Amino acid sequence: MNTEEFSALYREHLPALSKYLVRRVPVNMVEDLASDIIEVAWRKANQAPKGKELAWLYKIAGYVVANYRTKTNNRNRILALLIETQSAPSAEAVALGDQDLGIAWTKLKPSEQQLISLSSFEELSVSEIAIAMSISPNAVSIRLHRAKTKLQELLELQIGEDNER
Repeated sequence: MNTEEFSALYREHLPALSKYLVRRVPVNMVEDLASDIIEVAWRKANQAPKGKELAWLYKIAGYVVANYRTKTNNRNRILALLIETQSAPSAEAVALGDQDLGIAWTKLKPSEQQLISLSSFEELSVSEIAIAMSISPNAVSIRLHRAKTKLQELLELQIGEDNER
């Protein structure tokens, strides 16, 4: 892939990559991580599958986000040892969002979360998810179905627990 082709790829897919990142990392990190993704993609440009470049970029993005989270978690663990918690979250922060869905979501494995995210939020096809996750399309279909079923069951269980209280 030459410089002009890569530049066109970058311009075409940067908005989708930014949306992907916004759903996974703090907004102030999107630009930095997008540049990290593009840097890796440039080094591996000859590995991009024709017609499936966005899925390939999502695969790279998944690794970049995982590395970012690992660094952040390690930093936070160290900081937690040094800093005492000053206050609880505000009532507004707790009230925002669907708590039941959030609780159910956290009970999914990261790979299940990734499958559902790529399918629902990024609107990738099964074949594109297969590229992004380095698994077969058949495995994607099976695992995605199981992940959605599990999320639904966890959500129903969580709602049932809330109703009992």
